[in-house]
Amino acid sequence: MKHSIRVKFTLIFTGIIAATIAACLFINEFFLEDYYLSNKQKVLMSAYEDMNQFLTGASKEEEADNMEQLLQNLRESSSISVLIIDRKWETLYYSTPDVVGMLNKLRRYIFTGGKNSLAGAWIQEKKFESDNYSIMLTIDQAVNTSYMESWGFFDNGSLFLMSLPVESIRESVSISNKFYTLVGLTAILLSGGLMFYMTRKMTRPILELSAISEQMADLNFQVRYQSGSQDEVGILGNSMNHLSDALQTAIGELQEANETLKKDIEEKIKIDDMRKEFLSNVSHELKTPIAIIQGYAEGLKDCINEDEESRDYYCDVIMDEARKMNQMVQKLLNLTQLEFGDTQTEMETFNIMSLIEGVVHASEILVKQKGGKILLPEAETVYVRADEFMIEEVLKNYLSNAIHHLEGEKRIEISLERMEECLKVSVFNTGMQIPAEALKMVWIKFFKVDRARTREYGGSGIGLSIVKAIMDNHQQSCGVENREDGVEFWFTAELAED
Repeated sequence: MKHSIRVKFTLIFTGIIAATIAACLFINEFFLEDYYLSNKQKVLMSAYEDMNQFLTGASKEEEADNMEQLLQNLRESSSISVLIIDRKWETLYYSTPDVVGMLNKLRRYIFTGGKNSLAGAWIQEKKFESDNYSIMLTIDQAVNTSYMESWGFFDNGSLFLMSLPVESIRESVSISNKFYTLVGLTAILLSGGLMFYMTRKMTRPILELSAISEQMADLNFQVRYQSGSQDEVGILGNSMNHLSDALQTAIGELQEANETLKKDIEEKIKIDDMRKEFLSNVSHELKTPIAIIQGYAEGLKDCINEDEESRDYYCDVIMDEARKMNQMVQKLLNLTQLEFGDTQTEMETFNIMSLIEGVVHASEILVKQKGGKILLPEAETVYVRADEFMIEEVLKNYLSNAIHHLEGEKRIEISLERMEECLKVSVFNTGMQIPAEALKMVWIKFFKVDRARTREYGGSGIGLSIVKAIMDNHQQSCGVENREDGVEFWFTAELAED
């Protein structure tokens, strides 16, 4: 609270008032008396000039009228008592009931020059002196009353005495200062309290701005200055609102840029990991066929078996391994194109039953060699919207995988299931189930549940990865499930409108 601007404003304002009152008391104490006496002196000097003008510049009748009017005005307005006599000490004009007292006082001034104390009065201070008159401050000790008196000569030779009672200025100053102090303390308390109350309205928007700045420091740019005043604080609040909007926009853009950069970095890391994995898997897959080809080629060169049948066998093995390597490389190229979007997906409407029948017909020889059979769904026309070539590749991979893992009853079933907006195509084969922990991994490149058996039928571990990439391009799903007596692979395709 001691650092509050509201308290500071109140203290400053109260201090200014207190200093002003103290200055007024100081001026009142040391300068008011002089100012008061100077003002009374000017009144006497002005009265002398007026009377001297009337006595020297007018006829006797005009002089009498003017002087009587002037003396009356001086008596009423300034309480000045006047006595004017000629050189024979005869009274000409007066405006006081105590003519005798004033005559005696004038006689004393003329004969003593105002230097001696007589009749209980003494001269305190001479305030002014000229060739024709003097002004003095006297105190009548008998009644403790102060007078400012002027005596001297007019230009026509007349003598005069003017007496102006003055208050006890020092006592008046003391009483005035006491009263002024009491009023000042009251004013300080009232003005301080009023200032403390009024500054709440001034400091409220400042406190609001302070709270807004704290929230902005915590990156909360939704807060707004709501007071809406048109003064300097209101202008500052509007500027902070604009600043908040600008910072929110800038930070939003920065966050978007960071998200993009993060995704780019993650994508780069992912590509690097894929590249490393790809090189490792390719190296592993090619190692065996290359070693076989090298071994059989060296045997032919060294003429280990000179009979024609053995040479033909060696050549057949080399050709078979070369064919497998060629198939694997071709599949890798196709998969890379699918994963990086280099393959254009041409969506068209076609009858998927016709496609299934075509793929099954092409694989009948392999099924017969395995001693198996294929069960198809009832013949019906079902139109889907997809890339026919890619869907054919999916069916070939599923069917090839089913044939090579065919065991038990050696039965392959192809089924169709209509769903809300898509068609589910399933390929089931009897045989060994896939371990539960490997179900989610069969879509990974070069992953093989049984590497020995995969090698036996020439699989590369890429076919199911191609299926996954094709389904992703079609924004459709694929999966694998263990059944009681075998394994079922499935995928979905968009149903075409009838």
